[in-house]
Amino acid sequence: MAFVFLALTVPAQGQIALKDVTGREVTLAAPAKRLLIDDGRFLIALALIHRDPVSVLAAWPHDINRIGTRTYDAYRARFPAIVTLAKVASSAGAVSVEQVVAARPDLAVFSLGGQPSPEERARIEAAGIPVVVIDFFTHPLTHMEPSLLLLGAATGASAKAEEFLAFRRSHLDAVRDTLAGLSEAERPRVFLEPHAAMTADCCNSPGRGNVGDIIEAVGGTNIGAAVISRAFGKLNLEYVIAQDPQVYIATGGSHMEGTAGLLIGPEYSADKARETLARVVARPGFSGFAAVRAHRVHGLSHQMLNSPLDLFTVEILAKWIHPERFAALDVERTVAQVNERFLTVPVEGPNWISLD
Repeated sequence: MAFVFLALTVPAQGQIALKDVTGREVTLAAPAKRLLIDDGRFLIALALIHRDPVSVLAAWPHDINRIGTRTYDAYRARFPAIVTLAKVASSAGAVSVEQVVAARPDLAVFSLGGQPSPEERARIEAAGIPVVVIDFFTHPLTHMEPSLLLLGAATGASAKAEEFLAFRRSHLDAVRDTLAGLSEAERPRVFLEPHAAMTADCCNSPGRGNVGDIIEAVGGTNIGAAVISRAFGKLNLEYVIAQDPQVYIATGGSHMEGTAGLLIGPEYSADKARETLARVVARPGFSGFAAVRAHRVHGLSHQMLNSPLDLFTVEILAKWIHPERFAALDVERTVAQVNERFLTVPVEGPNWISLD
């Protein structure tokens, strides 16, 4: 597992120099107290380094689907000001320069895949608003650490960011060490299907990047990587059947209500999650997978992706892909430690389930 460290320096008293994941440098006169973010999952990242993450926000997309309805309700109960924050476009939509300028943030934080165009950036910066780009989606194992360090430095929480990242690093190192000596022949074929549902539009898959990087890092072979050059794309069912995946993992959540998809997360019981996982894997063509025949079918809350909480995803995927090597790994203990040491609003489950 590789990490990239980007420069975070203090060039002069009271000034903070940041270098984002695109290599652009920005200098703040003082720690930012009003951030604009284009992805609700950045709220979770801020929650790891601020006891009140809402207090450092000026605007966010109100994209509750990305953090889950129960999680949003918990944050709203603990930090009622979240309801009054200005709304801006999410990284899934088009940047609105007008919304950004109207929010008057000290710093605008955009996703790598949803960053403003050069012309849009120039207009935002002309209004006196510095812009940085971070990434928890495209290449999580290389960009997660520098992105959280940037958020920490930008908001005066560098020490807390360093503390969490040291914790995260120790857990990732333990996974890597457990996989030492793994041969290519020991890497099972893994099909991870994001937003899995009973639709004719099969099949979503990570490609070269996103959670596909995690699959490879924990000793699996992501079947999507061979044919999807981007971080995320689609596979046709015939290709998946031909690959005969040995491990199947579906992701879902409360955003899948009404789609006959995987319902998992704190909104649901473990029984409900297992019932909907069984329904998803009962689709035509799936029963022949080696994974289904060997009872290696699993479900994961999509809210565990694309934030620093992907530490839990690393560990649970390691257990599913190499159960013998990781028999002693207690992911629930890792969750409890993160909840106790870092989060005012704890992570609740069930966030992962196995069919058998």
